[in-house]
Amino acid sequence: MPLYTGATTTTPPVITPPTPPPVVIPPEVIDPGEYLPIWIDPDGVEWELNAPGRDFFTMNAVSGYGITPVNLITRPDPRGGVTVIGVRSQQRTLVWPVRVRGRTHMEFQTRWRQVAAAFALTRRKGPGLFRLRRPDGTSREVLAYYQSGWDGEPGQGHTYDTPTLTLLCPDGFWRDSQPITLERTTGEVGDFFDPYPNISSGDVIGATQMFNPGEVEAWPTWRLDGPATQLVAVNHTTTRTFTVNTSLSTGEYLTITTRPGRVTNHLGATVNGALVRPGSTLWRLEPGVNDVEFTVSGSTTNTKISMSFYPRYETA
Repeated sequence: MPLYTGATTTTPPVITPPTPPPVVIPPEVIDPGEYLPIWIDPDGVEWELNAPGRDFFTMNAVSGYGITPVNLITRPDPRGGVTVIGVRSQQRTLVWPVRVRGRTHMEFQTRWRQVAAAFALTRRKGPGLFRLRRPDGTSREVLAYYQSGWDGEPGQGHTYDTPTLTLLCPDGFWRDSQPITLERTTGEVGDFFDPYPNISSGDVIGATQMFNPGEVEAWPTWRLDGPATQLVAVNHTTTRTFTVNTSLSTGEYLTITTRPGRVTNHLGATVNGALVRPGSTLWRLEPGVNDVEFTVSGSTTNTKISMSFYPRYETA
């Protein structure tokens, strides 16, 4: 008798799918941006030291744009070593190598002479401005004199040259490229944190606050528009005061420059004796908030006082 064994089945083999390739995430592309060094000669002409193209640009070995140099004043310590009795900021020296090129000798020579003349102007007309503009549009600058470096390098000078500029900066601190200017007139009340504040009415201009956003002290320049007979300015933060006696009519004004200390009239002449001495100190603005107070005697609704200053910084 036949036996029924039933259907037979075969288990299919397990097939492992291939491992997919890893997903490659492309690296994030970040534009680092580029800073732009600019020389502004004493005539106000701007010279980009990284100009478009390859005919005039800055080399890599720049130096001198970091923390302001200082001189440590010391005296011997009887127990050994020295004692630091003072710290004084020093001038800054900028070293800035550039490459100047031309397709022909005369094209190179013309460009080389033009840029050289722009730096040499400081010998006759006073300092220029060395400015660094960052990719976000902000800028810091420093007053500078040409000192050396535009000499012509050995083996160069036909269609290119690599002068290494050395610029002397009498004030070692950098400053904002735009000053902060605050103005007040009698008869109105305002706040010095407002970009266009005003002074309270009457001879006593009032107490207010001035904000210096810089890292170090700032030295303001004042302008007092008449009529006025006296200005008393007090910085309660530093406990310093100055008093200026004058006799200003409407349309006349005094300019008070705190660094260097001088008082000039609307004709540009120095007003000897206007600053009351002893007892007057042409004070500075400390970093941060300064509590100040002004008093103007002999004022009317035409009297106006304004103050401007450049915030200053340790580095570019």
